[in-house]
Formats: sequence, C-alpha cells, structure tokens
Amino acid sequence: MRARAFWITAPGHGEIREETLPVPSLDQVLVRSLASGISRGTERLVFEGHVPRSQWQAMRAPLQQGEFSFPVKYGYAAVGTVADGHRVFCLHPHQDLFLAPRAMCITIPDAVPNARAVLAANMETALNIVWDARPLPGERVLVVGGGVVGLLAGWLLGRIPGTVVTVVDTDPAREDTARRLGLRFALPQAAPAEQELIVHTSASAAGLRCALSHAAFEARILEASWHGDKEVGLPLGEAFHAKRLQMISTQVGSVAPAMRGRRTHAERMALALSLLAEPALDALCGPTLSFNELPARYAPILGPAAPGEVAPLCPVVTY
Repeated sequence: MRARAFWITAPGHGEIREETLPVPSLDQVLVRSLASGISRGTERLVFEGHVPRSQWQAMRAPLQQGEFSFPVKYGYAAVGTVADGHRVFCLHPHQDLFLAPRAMCITIPDAVPNARAVLAANMETALNIVWDARPLPGERVLVVGGGVVGLLAGWLLGRIPGTVVTVVDTDPAREDTARRLGLRFALPQAAPAEQELIVHTSASAAGLRCALSHAAFEARILEASWHGDKEVGLPLGEAFHAKRLQMISTQVGSVAPAMRGRRTHAERMALALSLLAEPALDALCGPTLSFNELPARYAPILGPAAPGEVAPLCPVVTY
C-alpha cells in the first residue's frame, strides 16, 4: 500500500513524500490517521536543525525515520483507526497511513474526541512532571511557561486540594486559557514570590531565572524544558545556595522514579489518555489544518505569532 508522510528535508524546509508500506509483521497493525498534533517546542528545534549531535539518539521519536542531519520524519502525536474500527493513539510522525507495533497503539476512551486525543503525548509529559515533582496539598506552585505542557502540568497540579497554581508567561493572551483551566495567571513582573514548587517549561534562560528568583526556601524547581543546543546562563551565585534550592531535571523518556516499576510506559500513556476526558482541555487544541497544507504552513505555525495574533498551542492536523 502507498502512504504519504511529512518529511523535514533541510533546516526550515519540509515536503510530503510517498512511500510503499512493507507487509506488516505479526506484531504490527495498520493505522489510518484521523488527526495528529504538532508539538511546537520540540518540533521547532528539529525543524530548525537545533538538535545537538550528542543528543541525536536520546531525542529520537519512537517511530522516527531518517536522522536529525536531514532528511527526517519526526512527530509523536498520531490518532487513527485500526482494522476493527477502534481508535488508537500512537507515537508516530505525521503520515496518513502507517504500520506500528501493536503494543504502541493505545486505545482512546470514547469520551476523548480526536482533536483532544492528540494531546496525549503532552499529557504524558505533564503527568511525568507531576510524578517527579511529588507535590503536597496546599503548596504554592508556579508554572513558568504557558505552553501546552506547562498548562497541562498546571491543570494536573491545580486538582490537588488546597494547591494554588499560578501560570507565568510573557504573552498576556495566555491568561484566558489559564483561567479556563482554573489557574491563576501573571506576567513575569507580577509573578508571586516565595513559591514552594516551580515547574519551568518556557525553554528560555529568562524563564529559568524567573523560576530561581521566585523560589521559596528549599523550593523544588522542575526543569521540564529542553533547550536543544542553546547554552543557558544562570545566577547561581545569588540566593541559590543560601535558599538551598533544588533543581530537578524531568524528562518523559523514563517513567519518573516515584512510579518506576509500578507503571509501564503503556500504562502511563493509557492514564494520560483517560485524563483527556475533560472538555475544558479543548482550549489547548488548534488551529486545525489539513495534512496537505503541512508543507506550506508548518514553518509559520512553529514560528512566533504575528503582532496582534495569539500563538497557537497545539495545532491539529486532519487527514
């Protein structure tokens, strides 16, 4: 069978290519895509060629083809149907028809529509962040960076009784989305001080400095951003040691220690999908574009918003 996939062919350039699918093995299923999500942070680094060579292996998507030296087929948020008609989520690049290991195709609950199901990989990341953070009821929580992962992590943390969660972002347009998820919002200059748990997702040095400057004594700072090949300078000579701050890296590739050995990757993904039954999370999805539009619209969607416009959170590709 013939399939069509989106390939990044060089920094800043992509195209749709046709390919012939091999005969499926016994452990594979054929998936016909319904939708896929664009992860703007990670996919921007890949699209612009900013994945450092030392991290090529670590940053491979599970079903990626090609290499970060280009061309590369990248992505990890596909929703589709299998032969018996039920819907599945799979960590696969943008492609209209593909083969995937049966074990990687996780059934989507009926209560989760296609456009919201593409958030599963981001929700899995947010869930792992919360497991790494080990939050306590009543903690003051700051989320620096109002992108999809930050908002999802904030939403999960905000469901803990007594916990006050504030999302900080430089874009005031993010306030409406944060409020719709039941979260407080602040611009960096108005961020509350003395925060006991801070999740950093802005992928910027300024955001990480904001996290450090607003931390309470012995606060935990979860670094969830991936900076690619950028070096980050931090003011660790100021109150970092006197406050006994903890900087903790968190990454979705491994199940967080708190749940490692208790949940498999598949079980973590199934839990993430079940959490997407909340209709309020539709605020994170969009805009919608067709698969055929990807070559023309991929770069603008990954880039900064034009003056007066709101940057998208999770663009949804339909097939």
